[in-house]
Amino acid sequence: MARSDGAAVEDELDQFVTGRYLALRRTAFLLCGDWHRAEDLVQGTLVKVVVAARRRRVESLDAYARQVLLNLFLEENKRLWRRREKSWAEPADAFEAPDPGGGPDRETRLTLLAALRGLPPRQRAAVVLRYWEDRSVEETAQLLGVSPGTVKSQCAKALAALRARLGEDRLGLGIGSEGATA
Repeated sequence: MARSDGAAVEDELDQFVTGRYLALRRTAFLLCGDWHRAEDLVQGTLVKVVVAARRRRVESLDAYARQVLLNLFLEENKRLWRRREKSWAEPADAFEAPDPGGGPDRETRLTLLAALRGLPPRQRAAVVLRYWEDRSVEETAQLLGVSPGTVKSQCAKALAALRARLGEDRLGLGIGSEGATA
């Protein structure tokens, strides 16, 4: 984004926030498992994105926002005092766009969300990026600041844990055994 025209920067930021807010919120919820924390993560992310975009050129607002969101989530999970009960209730608009491919029903989604809660933060982040956001191993590695091999091992461990909790047949959500090696 060019810094030459302040009004153009503000318009681009407005469009970005309006267009990406819900997607960022869903990703934040999948990462942390609590709608209130997800809101806090997204608000913190957007503040950092806006400040950075006003100061300097940001090549991709979306990529920068995802990186900031992940960093905030991982930093927050290092703080032990942030341990509080998580609310995995799904608001009506949590997954408002129906899956044209006949995706999982509400009960199955809630079951998967509860299983995600049991994963360590880095495994949860790797799985959310790889399978929810459909990112490549390389993109996921870049966002997490790790090697592609680490992404593969984190995803494999996470999927094994999810299979153990849910059973192989319950994991038919597009992340079955063929996804473990990606």
